[in-house]
Amino acid sequence: MFEFASFISPDILNWVIIPIAICLARIIDVSIGTIRIIYVAKGMKFIAPIMGFFEVLIWLLAITQIMKNLTHWIYYVAYAFGFAIGTFIGIIIEEKISMGHSMVRIITRKDPNNLIEYLKTEKCKVTIIEAKNAFGSQAHVLFTIVKRKKLRGVIEAIKNFNPKAFYSIEDVKYVKDNSVAEPQISKKKFFRFSKMFQRKGK
Repeated sequence: MFEFASFISPDILNWVIIPIAICLARIIDVSIGTIRIIYVAKGMKFIAPIMGFFEVLIWLLAITQIMKNLTHWIYYVAYAFGFAIGTFIGIIIEEKISMGHSMVRIITRKDPNNLIEYLKTEKCKVTIIEAKNAFGSQAHVLFTIVKRKKLRGVIEAIKNFNPKAFYSIEDVKYVKDNSVAEPQISKKKFFRFSKMFQRKGK
């Protein structure tokens, strides 16, 4: 792998260049791995395997150099340091991509109408439940599903309109909007299909 650098001092090669290369390889493969795990949790079955291929390929390149030089302790440090940094970078990248949806649960004693109107302008559907807290006071519980790209704006709206509200956020793996009309099969077509199946059964 490093034959092209044969003119470089062995000490610089063993104690500087190879550790840096191992560290960078680990940063890349762990970043990919972190994003892959998140995509697996979201059910993205096509993207995750492709990312897994490159993750393992880069990992093999890094581990090969360590296995060739087991006496160099700095390789282990570079490997571990790259793993830590790669995990951090992977999370940052995933936050920037912001794919998928999140469910926001909001509990407030203040009138939530302004917040509801904001959510409507963002095309977020809201379910409101009237409730009571442990002390018997009236409260409002709001449930809404938002795209993760809009999540920051929703949090800011909660802080502006209902600053004392309690809210929690959960990732959502799958979302289906049943309010959108789905194509219906006419009665004539339904009877045609049923007759076809009856004939096949005979």
